[in-house]
Amino acid sequence: MASFTQAQLEAVADALGDTEDGLTGTEIGHLLSMTEIRDTDPSMTKRKRLFNAFAHDQNRRGDRTHIIGFIRKAMKPARYSREPHRFEPMRANLNRALAFSGLAIDDAGRLMSTTAAETLTDAARRARELRKDLVTRGVHPDVLRFCRDELLADNYFHAVLEAVKSVAEKVRQRTGLTDDGGGLVDLAFSGSPPMLAINDLLTESEKSEQKGFANLLKGTFGMFRNTTAHAARVNWVMSKEDAEDLFSLVSLIHRRIDAAVMLPRT
Repeated sequence: MASFTQAQLEAVADALGDTEDGLTGTEIGHLLSMTEIRDTDPSMTKRKRLFNAFAHDQNRRGDRTHIIGFIRKAMKPARYSREPHRFEPMRANLNRALAFSGLAIDDAGRLMSTTAAETLTDAARRARELRKDLVTRGVHPDVLRFCRDELLADNYFHAVLEAVKSVAEKVRQRTGLTDDGGGLVDLAFSGSPPMLAINDLLTESEKSEQKGFANLLKGTFGMFRNTTAHAARVNWVMSKEDAEDLFSLVSLIHRRIDAAVMLPRT
């Protein structure tokens, strides 16, 4: 099995030893023991402790097998049954660290191979290619600005995530509301009359369209929002094709919100 580079090991150690979202010192000691990795510097900070233990083990064995084992055990969802709010933030941090290693943790805690940007140059190339395809599709300009190198360095998920978050921000700007998620949608697009109407609401068909649009928004927000953290912290293995389709959906939503009419309140 291949080895991690020093930079990759540092990133993994930083993610697992993160002050807010990472493992506790006790958990680190337990997992190092379980995976037969020598705890070389137990008195150091969590990040340094992990990095030194990982680096020593990889140098001694000549591969990253036991480090991979540590990651797998650390990310078993059952470990967080009493503190489920810890899992997704840690997974997000770790996936950012693993991105340039071609690895990712899925939502079931499984370590899997994925296609990831290997260099910042590669990320920039992916951004150019994605932007070119989306321009050809006629995607809304408010969506195109999320095709940035730094968002695509991990995978396409983060660019789509930020574009979806921009939809909620646009609704808030149009309405003056401060809510988020389904609550924001209900306040803006439901009621008689709603604050924002995407059509004249004169016929049953038009009323159904308004309701369907609200449900579409709720579904989109639900896909890209972690309700425990109030911001999406998950990381999917997403292909370029999936990202383009989702960007097109977000583009449609942006256009309908742009054309929506603010109705007078009684």
